[in-house]
Amino acid sequence: MSLTVGFSNPGAVTIGGKTAATINALSEAEADASTEALGTEKDESNQVRTGGAAPEDSKAESGSNLSVTVKMLLKRMQELQKQLQEQQQQLAAAQAETYPTPEAKSQAVMSIQGQIAQTSAAMAEVAGALVKEMSKSSTSGNLVSTTA
Repeated sequence: MSLTVGFSNPGAVTIGGKTAATINALSEAEADASTEALGTEKDESNQVRTGGAAPEDSKAESGSNLSVTVKMLLKRMQELQKQLQEQQQQLAAAQAETYPTPEAKSQAVMSIQGQIAQTSAAMAEVAGALVKEMSKSSTSGNLVSTTA
């Protein structure tokens, strides 16, 4: 016998105060860091530079001053923005489509509007967490010694 449980908004489920996306991102970041530390994964950029600035498309140092949590939240925000754009396109298509009854059209449009509302709420939650994390890092004492 098997039991399946469905949640209307699985993004709202938290484990130890963290969402599933947060837990997945942190575990991926730890796995990447351990792979890097062990040197088991070969670095793809084996180019030798003799001077000048690094190329614009170099990802090696982009955002290196951001914490793993902030990077993960920024990534999640981008995912949610993409999802919201797709849902808005679905909404436009549903509104333009012809349905057998006005009730069917209303139900389809309201369903997509509900998804958009959930995505917007998730974006607001991520934005709040991002502000909180960024304010933590800005007040954590990033002092530079000016004595020689």
